[in-house]
Amino acid sequence: MVEEKDVLTIDNLHVYYGGIHALKGIQFRVPQGQVVALVGANGAGKSTTLRTISGLVRAREGRIIFSGMDITQAPAHRIVEMGVAMVPEGRKIFSNLTVMENMILGYYTRKDLENVKKDIDWVFSIFPRLQERTWQKGGTLSGGEQQMLAVARGLMSRPRLLMMDEPSLGLAPLLVREIFRIIQLINKNGTTILLIEQNARAALEIADYAYVLETGKINVSGKGKALLNDENVRKAYLGED
Repeated sequence: MVEEKDVLTIDNLHVYYGGIHALKGIQFRVPQGQVVALVGANGAGKSTTLRTISGLVRAREGRIIFSGMDITQAPAHRIVEMGVAMVPEGRKIFSNLTVMENMILGYYTRKDLENVKKDIDWVFSIFPRLQERTWQKGGTLSGGEQQMLAVARGLMSRPRLLMMDEPSLGLAPLLVREIFRIIQLINKNGTTILLIEQNARAALEIADYAYVLETGKINVSGKGKALLNDENVRKAYLGED
């Protein structure tokens, strides 16, 4: 049963890469207005989960329900149009295009173009550094600025659900803190967020709820702060004795 307030519900999802069983019947929910985190080691199935929700990978079994609609077999472009945006691992910005051109590509599916200018102003209020570099080529930005641009591009589609794949990867500690502060700010503005992170501590600190993935299965789940203080989680996933 899908709860009315759930933006996303994953039900018994099985995904294979050839003979490899990558996701083994996972199920979880993302309530509207919350930050939900998926944490776990490399190869646990975190990125596969997001790619399957996005329509880039097909599930062999199970259902993906977004805003009450079954999108399990929907094409990727249709899923974006419905209100799901992804900030991919490794940023994947268009390095030969300017900051503004990258952002323009973020809203190509929108019909309400009269609101785009207001959204650009809002995004620039979150990322003032990008506003200073509006006409600079994306490839000349620093790593942190490129991550900000990837998030800004995702926001320009005005998503109901923003999925973020390893947003802190490769960033200096100071920038990691800044990115997580921005994630919280975006969420407070009303955007529901599904976050996957290897930096489990940072993710659990801001997550309303979190699921720990291990070799394609959800091993532990609970409120973010509760998992952060769980002795078993601290030993297994936070590297603490």
